[in-house]
This record gives sequence, structure tokens and C-alpha cells, in this order.
Amino acid sequence: MISQTRMIVQNSLDALLENEVFLPELTGTERKKAFMSLSSILSTPNHVHKSFIRLPLESGEVVRIPAFRVQHNNALGPYKGGIRFHESVNEEEVINLAFLMTLKNALHNVPFGGGKGGILIDPKTLDERELHLLCVKYVRYFSDLIGPDKDIPAPDVGSGEREMDWMMTEYKKIHPGHAYLGSFTGKSVAIGGSKGRREATGKGVYFTYRYLLHDYMRQNEKTLASSHNAFAKTALEHAGRPMRTAIQGFGNVGSVTAMEAYSCPHIQNKIVAVSDRNGTLVNPDGLDIPALVAFASKNRGDLPMTQKALQAAGVSADIHDRDAILSMELDVLFLAALEDQLHDDNKEQVRARIIVEGANAPITQEADDYFSEKGVVIIPDILANAGGVIVSYLEWLQGRETQFYTEEAVYEQLIHKMQETMETILPQFFADPFSLRQNCYIHSLTRLSDVLYRQGQLY
Repeated sequence: MISQTRMIVQNSLDALLENEVFLPELTGTERKKAFMSLSSILSTPNHVHKSFIRLPLESGEVVRIPAFRVQHNNALGPYKGGIRFHESVNEEEVINLAFLMTLKNALHNVPFGGGKGGILIDPKTLDERELHLLCVKYVRYFSDLIGPDKDIPAPDVGSGEREMDWMMTEYKKIHPGHAYLGSFTGKSVAIGGSKGRREATGKGVYFTYRYLLHDYMRQNEKTLASSHNAFAKTALEHAGRPMRTAIQGFGNVGSVTAMEAYSCPHIQNKIVAVSDRNGTLVNPDGLDIPALVAFASKNRGDLPMTQKALQAAGVSADIHDRDAILSMELDVLFLAALEDQLHDDNKEQVRARIIVEGANAPITQEADDYFSEKGVVIIPDILANAGGVIVSYLEWLQGRETQFYTEEAVYEQLIHKMQETMETILPQFFADPFSLRQNCYIHSLTRLSDVLYRQGQLY
């Protein structure tokens, strides 16, 4: 996973090295040394913090749970990244996710660096008291690292506003008299969070797809029609026609993405499949997404995976295994679950011609290369799922100013920021042979390289 990110970064740096227009002050041997330094800086995190949280359970057992906080790079601002609660969390994964946060913030010109946290636990195995204590102890263990101007955690897989509320409250107790509202983002509105934060990632994921397939195609159809770019051909073939749509993952990101697709007036999405950890629901005529969202909200986020549950939800669907969604006859597939979902073993079974990464790193390098060769348009994670960190930045600003925006104002700023990035990236993407992921990495590294050079760190 981390090797995949490093490989794409190195390829992007090699492209920048050959571009003499970029950092023309650096020439010859000095230029090569500077880029070697840049590669070293970005290929390794600044800090990796690990601890074992001692947690007494209601059963009387005491367990020690591995917990991480990785601080990758802070050249652009304070470290920023969520805390993942999941049974697959490991050090390499958290390092890679922190790396991706550095690139994501640089791509969208958000003044944060990259960080990430993780706790090796299935939160559904804990009762509320145990989970609260786990959150409190995480803050205690890493309290010296965290702060509004140092490192700002947020929700991730397995965590949400409740956990952020608990964590910020503990931070406030440990640091009396210090600013605390900006120490965590993704909090509930009642305790200083931003309106629209919970929905921000899913809305952003869908917007990148809508903007590419609808807005950008309409504005540039004639130019793209004369292009020999394989990705432009794929996009044009799908623009303006009904789309068989599927969403893998029905948590915070997937469910919001599904609702955005279901209600979109610009693209004719027929959502034929959704999935979660328990299985896949399929209806070729289209699923009732509002009914599924309502059911999941009352059942700990789970979709109805028995005929009895489907009847209770008022939904007509066939039940398949959870991986069935990946090989269905589709036009667009949203990946909003976990890492490494499309890989060398299943890449040839994937039929979707447009793939949107709502999750982080859901496609391995081998599969990514295969799809690019086939002209499959992949909207990568650092472009598609940045809505959360963009609105986290707005929440951080609101906490500093103690003035809070309306939900409409938050969404307006979110869409404006993401559209700015799309308008910068897409013309280059459709003009050269590089994938959209490679174009995003080159743009991110251009900004990071320029800042690190001006800070005097490339020596």
C-alpha cells in the first residue's frame, strides 16, 4: 500500500525533474540533489507514534489495544487527519493514509499537512462506556501531540461526531485555559462542529463525478470529441445517457453518495446495487435509496440482508455476497468501503468504465495500471473524497473565529473549492496520456516542492 503511493510519487517527481520550467532556479547537480532530498522527505513520515491503550472491559478482562498517530508532513500547516477505529488497522496503513492526507491537502490548497490516527479495534464489540474510555485514553496517550495549531484529528472509518465530542472534551480537561474548539473537527454542531460536516465527504465524492461527467463534458464536448485521449473517449461515451450505478460501502460516505446520486437532476443514475460488510443488494430496476438510508440509520448502519428485513424496510431487492457488486454490469462504481478492494485477482472481472474512489486507496497499483490501459476513468481518492477535510478546515476556522456558518454557506464553499481543483486538473488530464491520479499527484507535488524549496528544506 505505502509502496504504491511512493511509486506514484516518485514517477511524478521524475516528471517534474525533467520539466525545466518548474523551479528554474535549480539546475544541474543542484537540481538533482534537491529532488533527491524532496523524495526522501516525502517518502517517510516526520513522526510515527504508537502506544498500547490499556482498556478494562465490562467482563472484567483487561485488554491492551494498539493505537497510532502518524504525522507525515507539516510544510503546509498543522498535521490533519482522521482516527480510524477498525480491526484491520496497522502501522503501514496509517502511514500511507497520512501520506495521502499530505497530498490531498496540497491538491486542494487546504493549509494543513498530513496526519492520521488508528486504533486496532472493532468498535461494535465495545459498549458505550468502553468506547468512551477508549477515546478518552487515546487523547491522554497522545495529548502532547494534538492541538489546534499542531495536529487536528477528525472522524474516519468506525468513528464519528460522538467520538470527536468525547475526545475534544478530554483535550479541554487536559489543557485548561487553552483554545480547544479547533483541536478536533467532525464534532457535533452542539459542541462547536460545523453544519454539513457529516455529509461533506459523500457530497464531495458525488460532485467530482457529476462535474466531470456533466458540467465539464457539456462545456468542452467539441474539444474533447476531436481528442485522441482514451479517457476523453470514455467520458464522452457516458455523458448524457442513463447510468447503471453501484455504491460499495453504505456508511457515512457511501450512504450520502447514494442519496446524492439518487436525487441528482443532472445525471440519470439508476442505482442498481449497494453493499456493506454483510452483502450486496441488487435491483436492476433501481433501489429505493431513501428507504435503505432510513433502515440503516435505525440498525447501526447495516443494510437489510434478509427477506424479512427487506420487507420491514419496504425495499425490493435480491441479496448477493458482498463482493458481487464489484463484477456487475455497470457504468459507474463508487468505492466507499476500505482499501485494496480492486486488485490483481479481480481486476479483469470489473466492468464499470468509470470508478470513483470514495474510500482511501481502494485500488491497488496493479489494478490501477490495468484500468488505465483500458481507458477506464478513475476519479482518485485525493481528488474525490476531500470534502471532509475541506469542511474540517471550515470548522477549524469557525472555531477560531467563534462565528458559525449556515449549512448552505458551508456547501457553497465546499463546492467552490472542489470545482476550483477540478478546473485546474481536468484540462491537463484530457490533454496528456497520464491517468487522473498521476495528474493529481503531479499537481500536489508541484505545490509541496515549491513550498519546501522556499522554506529552505531541499538541501
